[in-house]
Amino acid sequence: MVSSAGTRAPTSISRWRTAAFEDLHRALGPLLGEKTTKHAAALGLQTVGDLLQHLPRRWMLGTETSDLSLLEPGEEAAVLAEVTSSDIRGGGQKMRLEVRVSDGRGRLRLTFFGRSHLINHWASLLHKGARGIFAGKVGMFRDELQLSHPDFVIIDEGGSVVGGARRNEGMGRATKGGLIGLYPASRSLPTWKIAECVNLVLEQIQLSEPWPQWVCDEAGVIGLPEAVRRVHQPTERSEIEAGVERLRFDEAFATQLAMAYRRADAAAHGAVPRPRRSGGLLDAFDAQLPFRLTAGQQEVSDEIFADLAAEHPMQRLLQGEVGSGKTLVALRAMLAVVDAGGQAVLLAPTEVLATQHAQTLARDLGDLALGGTLAAPEQATRVVCLTGSMTAAQKREALLHAASGEAGIIVGTHALLSETVQFAELGLVVVDEQHRFGVEQRAALDAKAEKRPHVLVMTATPIPRSVAMTVFGDLTVSTLTEIPAGRSEVLTVVVDQNLNPAWVERAWQRIIEEVDHGRQAFVVCPRISAEGAEGGRGVEETFAELSTGPLADLRVEMLHGQQPTEDKETVMAAFAAGEVDVLVATTVVEVGVDVPNASVMVICDADHFGISQLHQLRGRIGRGAHPGVCLLLTGVDPDSDARARLDAVAATRDGFALADVDLEQRREGDVLGSSQSGGRSGLRLLRVLRDAEQIAIAREVAAEAVRRDPDQSEPGFADAVRHTELIASGEWLTRN
Repeated sequence: MVSSAGTRAPTSISRWRTAAFEDLHRALGPLLGEKTTKHAAALGLQTVGDLLQHLPRRWMLGTETSDLSLLEPGEEAAVLAEVTSSDIRGGGQKMRLEVRVSDGRGRLRLTFFGRSHLINHWASLLHKGARGIFAGKVGMFRDELQLSHPDFVIIDEGGSVVGGARRNEGMGRATKGGLIGLYPASRSLPTWKIAECVNLVLEQIQLSEPWPQWVCDEAGVIGLPEAVRRVHQPTERSEIEAGVERLRFDEAFATQLAMAYRRADAAAHGAVPRPRRSGGLLDAFDAQLPFRLTAGQQEVSDEIFADLAAEHPMQRLLQGEVGSGKTLVALRAMLAVVDAGGQAVLLAPTEVLATQHAQTLARDLGDLALGGTLAAPEQATRVVCLTGSMTAAQKREALLHAASGEAGIIVGTHALLSETVQFAELGLVVVDEQHRFGVEQRAALDAKAEKRPHVLVMTATPIPRSVAMTVFGDLTVSTLTEIPAGRSEVLTVVVDQNLNPAWVERAWQRIIEEVDHGRQAFVVCPRISAEGAEGGRGVEETFAELSTGPLADLRVEMLHGQQPTEDKETVMAAFAAGEVDVLVATTVVEVGVDVPNASVMVICDADHFGISQLHQLRGRIGRGAHPGVCLLLTGVDPDSDARARLDAVAATRDGFALADVDLEQRREGDVLGSSQSGGRSGLRLLRVLRDAEQIAIAREVAAEAVRRDPDQSEPGFADAVRHTELIASGEWLTRN
């Protein structure tokens, strides 16, 4: 359920078995009123649980002040400071109140505009020595930090609100404890209003404990009601840490509990064993390989073969560096399943990638992919592709091959999950990155097989152990770190187009030089069209500019996701065949595209991409014998976080090192759901790097919970798993 505003919609409380979950998932509307609820929703707060997990950035005594030196122009800030001067300037309609506040070291200017009676009222509150919380957007005026017409409340040393801006008067207390919490806030819902909302909600509900006492004892955490009081109404600093620790544990435990029950469920279900068979398709494929497998590829393949031979379904994650040969390992697993009488499905996130995978697999198999034809070897099978935009005739043919069993390998998008798709003997599902499976997707696959199929999830984004434990905790992890022989070095350079615009022209010249030497190039843009966009070059505009300008003498083509399937396939085939010199594209080329002759990539507005995307894009070049160069064009401030991302990518090709940097800079993504990008997160309080130890504890407690309660008869466990699976299925996620 997603509201029209695009935020998470609360699930009906009648669905929950425990009083604790009923309270935590109760909608805020009846408790706070329509206007306040609307402002809270803009901050992602729609349920009681959302509000109670919205913790202060910091807690301060009424006698303390904020550190004004930490303020940055452009940020929304709430500060606790003391008035050092207050002066009314001008007159009539130009009357204003200028106030200086201080933390004892630095100063901040506050400016208020209004009619004379308002100015005089505010001046009476903001007298020298008054202490208050001031909230607004930080700006600069005459080289001085300034809040222009900020919201504010004046408080006493106990946290009581003794006055404020007219619309905020009568608020009561900024806190009910001895400390004042400064919350992440908005202009329409300032920090003291959030504190008042928390106090109001806690007066109307009686929180109960969702877990059995043994869980809290094993984890070493305090009870939930006490934890909520300590973080939102603390009387002293020593109380806060234990309260925050409990709330973080709950988030980790709910996730790990769902993972543990998933693992137990997979182990309880039978699967058709698919042991490796000698003398079959896999051996024929290995015999024609023009190279030797790396030690890592051989080791991981052996792990997968052992899983496939078991009587319970494989649940394995295959991660590896860009270019480490994951697709080859996955193909060998699929061939082993075909040898054992089953079929394998490869799910890709986009039609372009699905088509590319099908072509790559067919190319790698050669004659072994000609099953059903007179020229096919005895062991051969057939590779078919099924996507949503194929013609009716193409779909019918692909569906027939899949249902008859003639096709041993079926590649496609989520169109493969539809009811019309049937398989003769589904044995293995290989899931390409950007996909995760929730309850509904697993049920759709289970319905297509007599027993649960084996599952292999691939990701080319190296994942730190703490992330793998959280995001992929239901899977056994295999890692490829070696790069096969024959891959070349790739030099990455950040090009500051503001510092020297001529460098951009040099980038286009470098493409011409590479093409003159028989190479090919990618030019990548963040979006299809720049029209109506917030920033960043569009493929359409860039293609027009380059093909009629600096690259007019080259064969330039365009590729993006909204083109007709036939056009996309034609362009990709021509580029792979060397009939196109330069491909101007969106991130549809991010993964799976293998053109060994491509040696240069220019990424326009590179600051619009994340570290992982840049690393993936860069992996499209240097895949053959020719050294590559990747140019990151940007116009961002050299001291910005965005520039730091680009510098990190330019400094190393170690994907695991970049994964750590990436994780430190962004949210962890939706934990069990489909989005791994980090924009919205199923995690509110946990940070998987910082809280790895607590996640490990939660994992151990969750395993014990499954051992004690395998059927989820404990209401709190059942509710936690259900909530987590709702997130996984996307029911509570923003859809973009």
